[in-house]
Amino acid sequence: MSTEPWSVAAAPREEGFDIRAALEGAARGDALTQLAHTARWTDALEGIRATEADVLVEVSASPAADGEPGIAHMREALGRGIAVVTSNKWPVALQGVELRRRADEASVPFRAESTVMSGTPVLGPLTEGLAGASPRALRGVLNATANFILTRMADGVDYEQAFAEAQRTGLAERDPSDDVDGNDAVAKVMILAGLVFGCQLRRQDVLCRGISMIAESDVVRARGDGTPIKEVAILEPAGAAADGELRARVEPVALAPGDVLAAVGGTTNAVVCRVDPLGEVAIIGPGAGLELAGQGVFSDLINAARWLRPSARD
Repeated sequence: MSTEPWSVAAAPREEGFDIRAALEGAARGDALTQLAHTARWTDALEGIRATEADVLVEVSASPAADGEPGIAHMREALGRGIAVVTSNKWPVALQGVELRRRADEASVPFRAESTVMSGTPVLGPLTEGLAGASPRALRGVLNATANFILTRMADGVDYEQAFAEAQRTGLAERDPSDDVDGNDAVAKVMILAGLVFGCQLRRQDVLCRGISMIAESDVVRARGDGTPIKEVAILEPAGAAADGELRARVEPVALAPGDVLAAVGGTTNAVVCRVDPLGEVAIIGPGAGLELAGQGVFSDLINAARWLRPSARD
């Protein structure tokens, strides 16, 4: 797919793109359609239908309201037996269980590692890496911006100053509501519920309270008690008789000093998953940055290629 608006698609010549020419063009800011032997469509779905691709890399702007056009792109690709790699959060949050089922039915990979902890692998380790084990509950610090702000507040900086620091460093967007109001973490906990636990949650199923609601007095008290406040995403069984149902929430929580998540500072993310019969499994790593997200997509693309062509391992 091209780097132009999502309604434009480009297909290479049969033997593939001229990689050197593509890289040189990208350095100049050229579109892929300026390469020789490419075709152009006014609709991305037409491009998917017209090409015999092995993998779709889906990174379109697809907001929380409906996850489109990403969901439509992925459905079309999987329905045609095309593997999907994506860093697109809301399509996977809203329809992760269905997209995984479509991939399984088509016997092709569906990989979305960058949707949760950027370049730090978490979905693969909690699914493929724990094959035969059963995840029961999960807690995580999943938003790097919120964690940076809370870490600075624990150092004695007030919310407004910490927020301004996050914006100066490029960590917080001009409209940071997804980060400070908890929406980004909501999407990620929905993805984990769908792809790790096989439970599709709706946006309204996740209780959410963002860090912008924290009172300064709470931060001061937590600092005095040695119980740092973190924005924690939680998945847990919805009761003893709730067959596979999950209760989900995202909220600031004062954590005990010995809690694994309490020590996760700055832009670091972490997930602690309770797994039968292993116990608690923790995954900790960096959780923000374009390069890290790109690495997650690149890693997924390599793994998809290995699955599709075993000889690629050589």
